[in-house]
Amino acid sequence: MTEPNHLTTPEGRRIAYRAITGAGPGIVFLGGFRSDMEGAKAQYLHDWAEQNGRAFLRFDYSGHGASGGAFTDGCIGDWAADAAAVIAAVTEGPQILIGSSMGGWIALLLARQAPASVAGLVGIAAAPDFTQDIRAALTRDARAALARDGRIAQPSDYGAPYIITQRLLADGDAQQVLNQDLHMPCPVRLLQGMADRDVLPAVAIRLFEHMTGDDIRLTLVQGADHRFSTPDCLAMVAAAVTDVLGRIG
Repeated sequence: MTEPNHLTTPEGRRIAYRAITGAGPGIVFLGGFRSDMEGAKAQYLHDWAEQNGRAFLRFDYSGHGASGGAFTDGCIGDWAADAAAVIAAVTEGPQILIGSSMGGWIALLLARQAPASVAGLVGIAAAPDFTQDIRAALTRDARAALARDGRIAQPSDYGAPYIITQRLLADGDAQQVLNQDLHMPCPVRLLQGMADRDVLPAVAIRLFEHMTGDDIRLTLVQGADHRFSTPDCLAMVAAAVTDVLGRIG
């Protein structure tokens, strides 16, 4: 595989990305917490976009994958700024944002900041405000350790423990989207697995009920887990993108 391209954001962070040219509106994949642009969904969508002649962008937030920086230095606001910078530098015109897990939160922040730049949104187990859930689940000992050390390690089903920092939680408080109006003037398709243990279906339902807009749909998929990357699940993602494209002409 060829080496990714890189750009430096206004904040000085070095971001790795891969992009293909094609018809607009283009498609941007926003990955999840501690994931990278070489995952199954990102790869699948890259291939799908190429086969369909559609412009496509995937990238790694700072501290993730091939991008520069340390993961533990980052927070939601930083990663949203990374996304905004690479989208502004690499794409043209409004984009369809596909947000997986934390990427769903990032997509909602981008849509709130610049609604005219978002042609449509597809959420895959979108996890808005998930730092609130992390904070609420902390034990008394974990809270004390976080206050003392500025970070704690949390178990992960996907490998090494997650390092949760005080800065991540504090910034998450400032980046919430479910504590204020969330109007979506573009088509929105939310996909959620019923067997997801990381982002519970109740989160998707809450987001769906919280949003306002004329074209918002939620699909609950029996048996699908948080990865949402079986062949059937990936086909559902492509179908959702196709549906959004059809709605915006």
